[in-house]
Amino acid sequence: MTKTHAVTDSASPWVRRFASLIPKAGTVLDLACGGGRHTFLLAELGYSVLAVDQDTSQVEKTANSLICSKALNLEEDIWPLDNGKFSGIVVTNYLYRPHLDRLPEMLDKNGVLIYETFAVGNEQFGKPSNPNFLLKTGELLELSQRHGLKVLAYEDIYQDEPKPAMVQRLCAVKEG
Repeated sequence: MTKTHAVTDSASPWVRRFASLIPKAGTVLDLACGGGRHTFLLAELGYSVLAVDQDTSQVEKTANSLICSKALNLEEDIWPLDNGKFSGIVVTNYLYRPHLDRLPEMLDKNGVLIYETFAVGNEQFGKPSNPNFLLKTGELLELSQRHGLKVLAYEDIYQDEPKPAMVQRLCAVKEG
């Protein structure tokens, strides 16, 4: 098994489930991409991907022609992706509220937002436990409502795998 396949095998089932809904035209933003598990999955599915994180070295080691990476600090006062427009945005295991409302604004018409991260209640299972990094009940639904996104799927649940956690998940589309 190649390193890329090993990485994509660890991709979130939630992202796998909804990735094909993202329009093929345009670029998909993998925000706070980490080691690139979703970047490589999306590229395998034929999408052009912009992988963004403070450290993109893992992505750069195995990147291909469909992947562009940018090392950016996503928690500066000035949002570094201000002029970006994307056919899809994927975010997992990351939350920075000061820029959360920028994500729906960056979607093209018919663009898809796939978001999955930890929720309130996760503190009983370990990290993250800081409320700044835990979604409040219904927070992703409220984000969708504020920006007129159509919610295709939403969960606010306890999960056993890959480790016990409270998670909130959303798949929503910016209708054209």
